[in-house]
Amino acid sequence: MNAQEFAEIAEKHSGFVYNVAYRMMGNYHDAEEVAQDAFVSAFKARDRFRGDALPTTWLYRITVNAALMRIRKDKRGREMTVSEEFRPDVASSNWAESPVAATMNSELGSRIDDAIGKLPEDSRIAVILRDVQGLSNQEAADALDVSVSALKARLHRGRLALRDSLAPYIAERASSG
Repeated sequence: MNAQEFAEIAEKHSGFVYNVAYRMMGNYHDAEEVAQDAFVSAFKARDRFRGDALPTTWLYRITVNAALMRIRKDKRGREMTVSEEFRPDVASSNWAESPVAATMNSELGSRIDDAIGKLPEDSRIAVILRDVQGLSNQEAADALDVSVSALKARLHRGRLALRDSLAPYIAERASSG
């Protein structure tokens, strides 16, 4: 792909790349840097893009790799989190919902976010790509450069760990409700 074709793809998918970076990094500053790193890497690798995959799959993979590199270099050991956009909160909840229910949903969203952040890296990324981002198994596997069966195994381990992590909270809420 030539520089003009790359520029068109980059312009068309810049929001997409930033969104992926933000959801993996959990803050705007790091997301901007990851997105920039991803586009620099993609530009350098543009000649290797054969068109076998969609540009979004290719960019997803590069962005995920850029985010992982940044996370690994982060000496403070900051954990990836799911974006606050995915947390149910009082402002975005159903108006018919009671304040108590809205608060419980906000707390549940926070618990889910925390639980995802504590997953091992491979499971966490699989859960984010598949369950948070909504990619298909094939798209998520392509983004991670693993087989679909490997993705499913990571996803299964992540979902089991989430279930185990959230079970006490859910049980407590069920018994108090």
